[in-house]
Amino acid sequence: MTANGFLQLAIYVVVLIALAKPLGAYMARVYDNRPIGLARVLGPLERLIYRLSGVRADEEMDWQTYAIAMLVFNLAGFLVVYGLQRLQHVLPLNPQGLGPVSPDSSFNTAVSFATNTNWQGYGGETTMSYLTQMVGLTVQNFVSAAAGMATLIALIRGLARRSAQTIGNFWVDLTRSTLYILLPLSLALAVALVSQGVVQTFGTYAKVNVVQQTGYDEPVMDPDGKPVLDDKGQPKTKKSTLTEQVLAVGPAASQVAIKQLGTNGGGFFNVNSAHPFENPTPLSNFLEVLSILVISAALCYTFGVMVGDTRQGWVILAAMTVVFVALLAVCAVSEQAGNPVLAKLGIDQQASGLQSGGNMEGKEVRFGIANSALWATATTAASNGSVNSMHDSFTPLGGLVPMWMIQLGEVIYGGVGSGLYGMLVFAIIAVFVAGLMVGRTPEYLGKKIEAYEMKMAALVILIPPAVVLIGTAVAVMTPSALASLANPGAHGFSEILYAYSSMGNNNGSAFAGYNANIPFVNLTGGLAMLLARYWLAVPTLAIAGSLARKKIVPASVGTLPTHTPLFVALLIGVVILVGALTFFPALALGPIVEHLQMLAMK
Repeated sequence: MTANGFLQLAIYVVVLIALAKPLGAYMARVYDNRPIGLARVLGPLERLIYRLSGVRADEEMDWQTYAIAMLVFNLAGFLVVYGLQRLQHVLPLNPQGLGPVSPDSSFNTAVSFATNTNWQGYGGETTMSYLTQMVGLTVQNFVSAAAGMATLIALIRGLARRSAQTIGNFWVDLTRSTLYILLPLSLALAVALVSQGVVQTFGTYAKVNVVQQTGYDEPVMDPDGKPVLDDKGQPKTKKSTLTEQVLAVGPAASQVAIKQLGTNGGGFFNVNSAHPFENPTPLSNFLEVLSILVISAALCYTFGVMVGDTRQGWVILAAMTVVFVALLAVCAVSEQAGNPVLAKLGIDQQASGLQSGGNMEGKEVRFGIANSALWATATTAASNGSVNSMHDSFTPLGGLVPMWMIQLGEVIYGGVGSGLYGMLVFAIIAVFVAGLMVGRTPEYLGKKIEAYEMKMAALVILIPPAVVLIGTAVAVMTPSALASLANPGAHGFSEILYAYSSMGNNNGSAFAGYNANIPFVNLTGGLAMLLARYWLAVPTLAIAGSLARKKIVPASVGTLPTHTPLFVALLIGVVILVGALTFFPALALGPIVEHLQMLAMK
């Protein structure tokens, strides 16, 4: 790894942490309904939204009502996105005349965007109309992210309040998250991206003459558009010459901005942020990868402000950052080391990049190894899922890092809102473990952690691994799923494991090499995404309601301090042990054995 590469990674981490306090303090003011400058501009719009939707902003909810409101809202979003896909061929803003999306793919995509997963089994520029991309997908990018932030704020209120029956108003938290946080940040980022060359247009796809004409074999099609077969049953082809190329364009910048800031992931184009129209320059790359984690990191400081002790927020942020930096280093060093098998094959090391470039397969030259490894680690630390390189082409250990980041439960920064409430559940488990060690009822922020909270916390940490491992096991025994693999052996298993890890933890990225747009994966993946989102959010709200009703217990000599380096180490240990013990056997069958095979020059 070069000094320049390390410097780029260090600058990213420093800027990310530096932004946590000012943005976190601003968001705390938003959720505490304290004066903010944007209220003068957006306040009338906020009040109009409440009036039109019949919401009483001063009327709070208990946790059950809050959970029902969240579920009903997400169900409505699912139905809208599903309907737009199925009817896009008869709706406006479809200049390419794209047809309706198949029912199974529509189901999977609607679930994906409603759950903030944004798993994409389709090619955006060849499948979705402008209307579907904007009204369906982009809107869900805002509101699904805001729903996760609202759930987090409800949990924080549960920790901060005493002897209370309510945890806030879902509709108010959703609206304020969207209007005062996601919308202005997205507008600023979209303008910056347009300045770098990210496309934003309603025009039709452009046709341009190629610089160098290329010959290729074109399939022969019958009048119905089906391939014509020869006597051996193989598709007939004819010699053709490529003289022009169709360049997909569209309103991309506006969707790219919120897909990153809302940790939604996915992309306007099929290859995501590796596409030059979606991520054209090093500056656009830095802004996009920074926006993936900035809100999630800043929410840690928001948490500290709202519970009245900013040290608590810094401790959580420190635990996240330690794990992130360690795994980022593993990924970057592994990719820089390259593949020793190339040397055995007699390929010149300097030409292959073993000495100078490392593993550049599947990476954009304009970003290089350092920024590709950074993006892969950041996008899987958050439940983002966008990519600027192909994870399937990473070295075994380099690919293990993003996979394990996901499997840790998407709590190392994690999705906006969902990552922090997941980490706070791990903090509750950590103080419970510490309480067992000393034989004392555990406490967190002055609230006793008892049987009910631990039952709900157990659901939060056990459901995603169960979804991932069961889904993977069923897939490797299903012929249609196995037929979708492009690679056999350990790497093929890694592709399936990564896919269900991604869907089962609401990430959305993929190893590729595994055709996920088949009915089996669309159905099972959709169910995995539903379980991973709502069977975690509802128990989290139940914990919030239970803690809100409790009184504050004064700290004593037996209370475990949760603002010290010791607690940082304890929290990291609990997160890693859960991830390691749960997924190590599966990882041993995939990337670990593949790494050993690489070292053995096989």
